[in-house]
Amino acid sequence: MPIRFFIKQWLLPPGLLFLSLLLAWWLRKRYPGLAAVGFVVGLGGLWLMSLPLVVEQLARQLETEPPLAQADWATLADRADAIVVLGAGRERGDPAWGGEDQPSALALERMRYAAALTKASGLPVLISGGLHYGTPPSEAQLMTDRLREDFAVQVRWKEEASRTTWENAQLSAELLLPKGVRRVVVVTHAWHMQRARWCFEQAGFEVVPAPMGFLGRETGQPFGGWLPESRALWQSGQLLNEVAGLIGYRLFYRDGRS
Repeated sequence: MPIRFFIKQWLLPPGLLFLSLLLAWWLRKRYPGLAAVGFVVGLGGLWLMSLPLVVEQLARQLETEPPLAQADWATLADRADAIVVLGAGRERGDPAWGGEDQPSALALERMRYAAALTKASGLPVLISGGLHYGTPPSEAQLMTDRLREDFAVQVRWKEEASRTTWENAQLSAELLLPKGVRRVVVVTHAWHMQRARWCFEQAGFEVVPAPMGFLGRETGQPFGGWLPESRALWQSGQLLNEVAGLIGYRLFYRDGRS
């Protein structure tokens, strides 16, 4: 897992763009023309990633599933048998919480939306999320605790072994399909929903998408979103990782096998 993570960080932007800048510096004397290309690619790529406008436009290409109408929340039980919430990482040892790990900000956004859907529909909840970097507690356990304590929502099932979206779906299927639960409301961020829905359908589920946290909307940024912003750099990284995931999953899992 650490080796795969290390390689992934350097093969995708912004790591790849930093490598381009390093390569440009290394080649600046022997191959100045090639170094200039590397410099333009690296610096230009980082600049584009830092623009809110680029985030907005890229997100629109990924966010293909429309949001659930609030008027339909109460009738979700007619269309689904359970709500599945996908994990989204955790924060290690927060001193404000006695040194205990906490769900990430992304996970909390998903939990809040899932709690609203659960209270409106009465559907049972499954949390899917394994051991982040291999150490307990699982993401599913952390989210279960916080849903109970902060949102007064009880979780019926926990899937605590998955490390990827594909495993989220496959291991959730092992828990739910034998119980006759085939129609699921999948809660995740809008930019992640396209890949999540595909994975859960491949696992044998009928999916009701429940995307949230849309990035492809008009944000009203000053100067039309053309000014660099640190948050946009991080968001661009998330979106580019999603693009790579969509391509990779269809290449490696296209036959329906893990």
